[in-house]
Amino acid sequence: MTSLGLWAARRTDGVGAADTAVGYARAQAPTAYGLVFVFVVETVGVSFMLAAYPVAHLIMLLLDLYTVFLALGLHAAAVTRPHVVGQGGVRVRRGAGLDLWIPLERIASARYDLRFPNANQPEDGVLELAVASQTAITLELTGPVTAVSLLGRRTEVHTVRCHADDPRAAVEAVNAMLPVKQHGGEGAPTIG
Repeated sequence: MTSLGLWAARRTDGVGAADTAVGYARAQAPTAYGLVFVFVVETVGVSFMLAAYPVAHLIMLLLDLYTVFLALGLHAAAVTRPHVVGQGGVRVRRGAGLDLWIPLERIASARYDLRFPNANQPEDGVLELAVASQTAITLELTGPVTAVSLLGRRTEVHTVRCHADDPRAAVEAVNAMLPVKQHGGEGAPTIG
């Protein structure tokens, strides 16, 4: 519900003045708004059906309104908590449910890599944060980092795949922060 307040105020969480915010909610917006519409129609329909039963009507109205605000809040969390590229590293997020900090020295490479992951066959050591069943950025790490889920489940990951509304710009922002890699001479980070 905090995200709804941030969204109404057009603010973001955890994005500093020198940071680059990388949004990822655009692809899920049609589904989120469609669900909200269905929940509103259901709220109105149930209100008419239970008008003769005031107690049941009030209970269902409160539950239905909570469902509408919950669906809006889940989308607002994705809008107000974007991925963040900053001086110290990259912050990869999934709404309010996951917030993973990756220090720059742990990032070996960042590249545009459009994928449609199979949620039924997850890869060991790979964190996939798909939106609309796709990821577009792959971050290869030099060493594992620990991702902690909302319920406290800890997972060691060496590769992070996530979605972004503008993945090529996000990859450029990450690569601009990475030190220039030396491969036997002058070189520059790859943009993929």
